[in-house]
Amino acid sequence: MADTLAPGELRRFLLEGHPLRGHWVRLGSAWQELRARRSYPPVVESLLGEAASAVVLLAATLKFAGTLTMQFAGSGRVRLLVAQCSDDFRLRAVAHHDLADGEPASFEELVGSGNLVVSVQSDASAANYQGIVPLEGSTLAECLERYFEGSEQLPTRLKLVADRERAGGMLLQRLPGHGGAAGGESAGALLQSTWEDLQQGLRSLAPEVLLAAPATALVQQVAGEHDCRLFGATPVSFACRCSDERVAGLVRALGIDEARAALADQGALTITCEFCGRDYAYDAVDVEQLFASEALPRAERGPLN
Repeated sequence: MADTLAPGELRRFLLEGHPLRGHWVRLGSAWQELRARRSYPPVVESLLGEAASAVVLLAATLKFAGTLTMQFAGSGRVRLLVAQCSDDFRLRAVAHHDLADGEPASFEELVGSGNLVVSVQSDASAANYQGIVPLEGSTLAECLERYFEGSEQLPTRLKLVADRERAGGMLLQRLPGHGGAAGGESAGALLQSTWEDLQQGLRSLAPEVLLAAPATALVQQVAGEHDCRLFGATPVSFACRCSDERVAGLVRALGIDEARAALADQGALTITCEFCGRDYAYDAVDVEQLFASEALPRAERGPLN
């Protein structure tokens, strides 16, 4: 199937007259580029695609300038999974596992027991946010629903899906407030009925439909007879945040003794970005210059240091 969403697309919607909203995402070439950076067994690849979709949906629920990171580290076969999305919807993700290619595993076997951590790092201040909940549920979507209930106190429903070509999902949220009254029903009863209709609509979406159908058709299927407003598309792309400056900082953090020891042992110091696979190589001259420039007063370093 041709990828008609290159690289990815996010859209939000709301129900008129009700404190109910939703977000929909589909990743095309952004997902293909992400998964091409590493080779994963199918079950891990599927989980990573769901996580990539989920972190975009989580970022879409917030107004922030910075980076949202979702990660879990448990006792399962996937030892660590990290997915990050910036406020302008640049995405990256990586997973560490011990599964052989083609080896089957359930979600519970993949994640085991542990915690789901969602953190927001602000570009403007040091006031960061972190929410932690146990990894409880039979799917990643169920774990995230529990996160919203426990950390955000917002009733939330998600559906996530991924294959080798695309990844995507939909999130529904019931916000604080009351819906309008009609036909003699109380505002609370009408809102609850509408919320149940939305949840049923989301449950009715088949995975293959969620990955292939246009956003307008999907939102209409979920909203049913309710008046719904669908907003314009926001692009989503794969982009790694690694850079020469960031990696140089990591080398300096090692300390010159450890950096020299790595050079003596291996002949070169190479740091590979886990998210994009890019290698940053330092020889003996590079290392000495790096630590020499760190020792200089800032005014003596020059414009490139």
